[in-house]
Amino acid sequence: MKYILLIILLITNTFAIKELTANYSLEASADVQDIYYEKNSLYVATSMGKVDIFNIEKKEKTNIIEIPKIKDFIGDEIPAKIYSIDKTTNKLLIVSQGSKGYRNLWIYSGNKLNKEIDISKKLYIRKAKFLDENRVILALLSNEFVLYDLQKHTIEKVKQITHSAFSDFTLSEDKQRIISTDESGIVRFLDSKTFEEQKQLKAVNLDKVFQVAYKKGTVLTAGQDRKSALYKENKIEEFNFDFLVYSCALNPNALLGAIAYDESNDVLILDIKNNKKLYSLVGNKAVITRIVFINDKELFVSSESNKINFWRLP
Repeated sequence: MKYILLIILLITNTFAIKELTANYSLEASADVQDIYYEKNSLYVATSMGKVDIFNIEKKEKTNIIEIPKIKDFIGDEIPAKIYSIDKTTNKLLIVSQGSKGYRNLWIYSGNKLNKEIDISKKLYIRKAKFLDENRVILALLSNEFVLYDLQKHTIEKVKQITHSAFSDFTLSEDKQRIISTDESGIVRFLDSKTFEEQKQLKAVNLDKVFQVAYKKGTVLTAGQDRKSALYKENKIEEFNFDFLVYSCALNPNALLGAIAYDESNDVLILDIKNNKKLYSLVGNKAVITRIVFINDKELFVSSESNKINFWRLP
């Protein structure tokens, strides 16, 4: 019997995923909703209406952008939750909570904050990204996509994608394609200027997809049905977990995937080439909101807490 137990123990140790704790953590001003990395700076959007800017080399906060407070349904002033941020050369794009349930869109440039879209437009913006320096793509909760011109301050195009509720979108590296998904679980490729559908990927997730990641032709999803789908080289791999999969990411070369996969808020690092589970990133204190690779071996993980954890993978 003791030999059998020894064999089981050896097998368990052989196939156990190595746990990695964070190299360091940053402390935001409130729960983190979104993060964006560029040139040694990390932009952190919070639930309390602030965007914290960190210098990564120094590991310190260098600036705070504060969105004006809004009035709730009973007239009290409250912080405006920030849902989405994106960055181009000289501008930061911010989607924040507005009064009456609508959303505001802000441009921060030259140390000035300007409201580009207010609640009079009655837009339920869920996420926004720069198409180029002067145009942005807005994704609405209704699963409509909007092309907005920042110079003309006008809506150039609106298209209803499907009648399923919107989930998430990202852009291809050249910004020519939108990779979008919704409650249907189908992943769609759209032309980023016309919003015309180019192709569909078969739905593996049978419920809402919380996030979709895209790099080098590879797609990874994070789903409410406790599944993550990997689409690569015309093949589909399905990963099943015991907890809702809230977040996912791919590194720049699409060689590694990251999946928030259990109730302890751990993040699985996956070898994309052979689907091998490499590491478990442990120590996250709340539900994961965003995973961002800054290069092929380093990544930040944010959650519904004020901690942003950093890992440098072996």
